[in-house]
Amino acid sequence: MTRETETEAEAGTGRVRPLDEETVASIAAGEVVTRPEDVVVELVENALDAGASRIEVTVVGDGTPLLRVRDDGRGMSEADAARAVDRHTTSKLGDADDLRTVSTLGFRGEALPSIAAAGTLELVTNDGGARGTRVLVDGEKRVEPAGRARGTTVEVRDLFAEMPARRRSLASSRAEFARVSDAVSRYALARPDVAFSLVHEAAEADESGGGASDGRRGREVFCTSGSGDYADAVLGVYDRDVAGRSTTFESERTVEDDGESATVRVEGLLAHPSVTRARRDHVYTAVNGRAFPSEALRRAVVAGYGDLLPDGRAPVAVVSVSLPAHWCDHNVHPAKREVRLRAHRAVERAVRESVRDALSTADLRRSEEVAMDLDSTLEPVDGEASRFDDVRVIGQFRELYLLCEADDDLLVIDQHAAHERVNYERLRAARDGEDGDSEPSVSADVDPPAAVSLSPAQAAAADEWRAELAHLGFAVDPFGGGTVRVSAVPAPMGRAAAPESVRDALDALRGGETPGDATDRLLKDLACHPSLKAGDGLSSAEATRLVERLGACETPYACPHGRPTVLSIEEETFVRGFERRSTRMD
Repeated sequence: MTRETETEAEAGTGRVRPLDEETVASIAAGEVVTRPEDVVVELVENALDAGASRIEVTVVGDGTPLLRVRDDGRGMSEADAARAVDRHTTSKLGDADDLRTVSTLGFRGEALPSIAAAGTLELVTNDGGARGTRVLVDGEKRVEPAGRARGTTVEVRDLFAEMPARRRSLASSRAEFARVSDAVSRYALARPDVAFSLVHEAAEADESGGGASDGRRGREVFCTSGSGDYADAVLGVYDRDVAGRSTTFESERTVEDDGESATVRVEGLLAHPSVTRARRDHVYTAVNGRAFPSEALRRAVVAGYGDLLPDGRAPVAVVSVSLPAHWCDHNVHPAKREVRLRAHRAVERAVRESVRDALSTADLRRSEEVAMDLDSTLEPVDGEASRFDDVRVIGQFRELYLLCEADDDLLVIDQHAAHERVNYERLRAARDGEDGDSEPSVSADVDPPAAVSLSPAQAAAADEWRAELAHLGFAVDPFGGGTVRVSAVPAPMGRAAAPESVRDALDALRGGETPGDATDRLLKDLACHPSLKAGDGLSSAEATRLVERLGACETPYACPHGRPTVLSIEEETFVRGFERRSTRMD
């Protein structure tokens, strides 16, 4: 032991010492509450556990100035309300064994005290008595009588005000609100029996002493009726087009694991394959009432659509899975963003088969005339070097594959993948400009401007990415609620994109690690839509121009999504197959 250590020991001090209760509470809060979305999820789940039939969520700015969740659930007595904000208290667990069979959503007893440690919390509640209770936690806890009908209102102000590192780690205000709106949307769609509303207020309203306290100056982002019909919920969150072109379904299947069987109930809503999006973000999944984006279940839903979906597209769907409580573990992730399923492959198969069977009951395919301006999209190479100058088109197979002669080889070219590569590189060149500098894409006016409805998360992102949208060729202005007015669209290779493609643009931009990456994904999607499809016949001249254009591409041997464009069959393959002794004809 060194002299310094001996001195510390004698003094009863050292470098390792217990933390005070306030610091411990702050650390616990950081484990549960990392952004405003986490607060909203915890409070919404508590409201659902309380049997609420109506839940109103109000958000100011990004949620850090004020979050409010109001419900008409069972409420709490004064004694329960006072205990609810203390650490390690809950009404939802009896003992440790209950963790294995959780049947509630907000079962963690740390949520309210953790939220209170991250901001100022006010809880006003009434369990149906003559008067209610107000609990205010702002450094210390104060309990007093309050007037309120049955139910609970929780307000959280100045979130992360005493946690500067956590505050700095947040994204932009609009991005954080987009997360909140997406979270509320998930539960509004998964629980059509509950009426949800989401109101957003500008942060300045709170600072001016006005609308942040009563919500009257806010903008209603969406609301649902609580009728119990999935189509009504989709109508509230999306629009009449999505709700109208969809089918609701319910199914039960038996799964087995380790000699035990269980019934899996799968229900929800499936938009018709004519209603698609660029990403799987619009496939909403829930397990035993907990709404969360399960990638495994999303894949199962998409697989259930099978070949009904166009290449590279994803559906709009709401799929809720119910199974015995002990068949799923909600406690595997600190923020409840995952659920571990017992016999998960069997459950995923049940979802896939349920979706497939629901879609098989009607003819959901939509035939559309393919509008192609081949003269402009497949114009000659104009002297550019092409890798396929010596390639000669000799035929077309199944109006999908071009058969080409190249020296001693037979080339088979996927005309859709090839055209997609051509379109993508031309669109990318238009974006970057011939000199390599970033230039705005060519646009086409939409006259009159088209009104396009967006999901709440997309609407929140529309302002965030306005400059990037303009750079891609979109002119977008807010039009009230979740609707935008699109007055210009990208026009790659002289073919204007549909105004509705702004939804895909927003999804791509929201999902990208950087604006550049997201923009590139959008270009790939835009390049796909006008490309040749199976069954599109080509004249000999058009097929030749396509091969020339492909040969001039920077990366001619794969489409933008990585699929091969060209297969090569050596002449020696035919020699062996026909048992010839040489390549010379007999």
